[in-house]
Amino acid sequence: MSTFTRLEHIPVRILPDHEAIAVEVAGRIAALIRARAAEGRKAVLGLATGSTPVGIYRELIRLHRDEGLDFSGVVTFNLDEYFPMDPGSVHSYHRFMRENLFDHVNVPAGQIHVPRGDLDREATEAHCEAYEAAIRAAGGIDFQILGIGRSGHVGFNEPGSGRDSRTRLIYLDTVTRADAAADFFGEENVPPEAVTMGVATILGAREIALVATGEHKSAVVRRAVEGEVHADVAATYLQDHPAATVYLDPAAAAELTRVRTPWTLGEVEWTAEREAEAVLWLSRQTQKPILHLSTKDYRDHHLSSLVARHGSAGPLNGDVFNLLISKIRGRSKLPAGERVVVFSPHPDDDVISMGGALRKLTENGNRITVGYQTSGNIAVFGHEVRRYLDFVERARDLLDLARHEALTRRVEAVEEHMARTGAGEVDAADVLSLKRIIRETEAVSALESVGLGADAARFLDLPFYQTGKVRKDPIGERDVEICFELLEETRPGIVFAAGDLSDPHGTHRMCLEAVRRALDAYGGPPPQLWLYRGAWQEWPLTEADILVPMSAGELRRKILAIFKHQSQKDVAPFPGPDPREFWQRVEERNRGTAELLRSVGLPAYYALEAFVVLERGERLTPTLVPTSSLGEG
Repeated sequence: MSTFTRLEHIPVRILPDHEAIAVEVAGRIAALIRARAAEGRKAVLGLATGSTPVGIYRELIRLHRDEGLDFSGVVTFNLDEYFPMDPGSVHSYHRFMRENLFDHVNVPAGQIHVPRGDLDREATEAHCEAYEAAIRAAGGIDFQILGIGRSGHVGFNEPGSGRDSRTRLIYLDTVTRADAAADFFGEENVPPEAVTMGVATILGAREIALVATGEHKSAVVRRAVEGEVHADVAATYLQDHPAATVYLDPAAAAELTRVRTPWTLGEVEWTAEREAEAVLWLSRQTQKPILHLSTKDYRDHHLSSLVARHGSAGPLNGDVFNLLISKIRGRSKLPAGERVVVFSPHPDDDVISMGGALRKLTENGNRITVGYQTSGNIAVFGHEVRRYLDFVERARDLLDLARHEALTRRVEAVEEHMARTGAGEVDAADVLSLKRIIRETEAVSALESVGLGADAARFLDLPFYQTGKVRKDPIGERDVEICFELLEETRPGIVFAAGDLSDPHGTHRMCLEAVRRALDAYGGPPPQLWLYRGAWQEWPLTEADILVPMSAGELRRKILAIFKHQSQKDVAPFPGPDPREFWQRVEERNRGTAELLRSVGLPAYYALEAFVVLERGERLTPTLVPTSSLGEG
C-alpha cells in the first residue's frame, strides 16, 4: 500500500476521464467473456443503469461490432428496476438496457434478466426469490458493475440496508428520488419503490467495479472509500470484498485525501499550484490571513518541508498572496477589441456562469458571438407551451390571425398531443420545436440585458442533443463540424466554454468535448480558451487563473439576466443535486468565492466569477487535473 493511499480501504483507480474508465472496464469484461468461452463456460455479468455505465456499454458494443466480441455465451442480471414500472416505459430499466446494450449485441434473450416492476406486490416477493435462484443457477455473478448514488447506495440499497440483504422491494430514499426527479420531470412522478439486488447478492460477485464520475460524486466517494463500514452508506460494504475496485475520473476523486490534501499523508512534490493549495488550506485551518501565517503554523500542520523550501513563512506567504491578487481582473484589465466566441451548452449557461464578465467584455468593445450549443428544449415544461399558445389565441384578432384555419388546426393538434404525453415521454416534433423557440427568445432577451443584440446569438442545435429524451447520443462528427464552422466564421482570439464536470446528465461535458475537437481541427491562429463554471460548481481559487469582481449592482444585473429565462425559473426542470434555482446558486457561489478571498486576507469584493485560461496553443485536456494525482497511487 502506498503512503498516499493508506486511508483508502478499497483499491482505487483514478483515470483521466470517463472514456478511459469505459475502455478499461469494458476491456476487463471482454477478457472475462473470452476466457469463459475458452473454458466452455458462460460469463455472468451483473449490470447497472444510469448515466455512469453508458460509456462502458458503448465500448462493449464497439468491441462486438469492430472486434467480433461474442456475447452469445453471456448471461446478464441487472441490479434493479423501479416499482411500479411498465417495462415499455421510457423510464424503465428494461427499455434502458435494450436501447443502450442488448439491441446492439448478440446476448440471447433467454439469458437476459432484469427485475420486474410490473407485477403486483404479492407476486413481487416470489419474483425476488426466483431472481436469487436464477443467479445461483447461473453459478453466481462473475463481474458486477456498480454506480453510486449521493446517499451512498449501490443498486437501490438505501441507507439502513443490511449486509445480509437479498433481492427485495425497497422504498426509495428522499435523496434518491430527488436525484431521479429530472428523468421523471418532477419528484412527484418518481416511483416510490424499487426492486433491487441486496447487498449480500452484490457482494457474492467474484469481481466488482464501482464507477463514479463528476464532482457531484466526490463527497460520497470519499465516504465510501475512506470512511468506516456502516449501513448508512451501503457502498462501504465493498471494503470487505476481496476483488472490488473503484474507478474514478479526477473530478469524482477530488475529495480523496491523496488528491485534496496529500501533504497530510507524506512528503509531496511541491509545485506552485500545490503550494498555493497548501497555504490556502492552512489559512482556513488556522483562521488566519495568509500574511499572518507563522513558521510554527506550517510545522504544526505537516508542512515543514514546504516552509523549509522558502526559509521561513514570510516569503512563502508573500508569494501566494501575490499570486492570488494577480488573478483579479477588473474591467480595465479584461480584453478589449477582440473577437470573442462564447460556447454555451444550454441557452442560459452564458449568463448563469459568466454574466458579469459578459457585460464587462461587451462594454470593452469586444465583438462577441454566443453559440448556444443545444436547444435546451427538453427542459421546458408543457405549461410554458400552453401559456404561449394561450397568448396566440388571445391575440388572434389583434394580429389578424383569426382567418388562418391552418393555425387553428396546428394549435389544436399540439394541445391534443401534450394532453396525451406523460411526464418524461418524448414530445412530438412540433412541441419540441415550440419549446426550442421559447428557449431561443429567452436567450436573446438575456443577451439584450447584458448589452448585446440578437445578432450576437447563434443557435447551433447540435444533433447529439436531439433525442427528445434526457439521455443523449454520443458526440458525433456533425456536432464537431458545427462548432468548427462557427470558429471559421468568427476567427476568434478568445473562446469561452463550459468547464463544468458536475452536469448530472453530461451535456456540459459533451459540449466541451465538441469544442475541444473543433479547436483541435481549427486551422487558424489558436485562440485563448477561457473555461467557466457556475451552474453546479465554481473553480477553486488555486485552479482559477482569472477572478472577475462584481459589485452588488453588477451581481443584481446578472441575476436579472438569468431571470429572462422564465421557463427555467421557480422550478428548475433539471436541478441536479442542488434543488435551488440557478440564480440562487449563482448568488451563493459568486459571493462565496469573494468571501473566501476576503477570509484569507485579500481584498473584500462583493462577488467574483472565476475562469481557467489555457493559452493559445495549449492543449485542452479532458480533466484539467494535475497528472500527479492520477494513477493507482
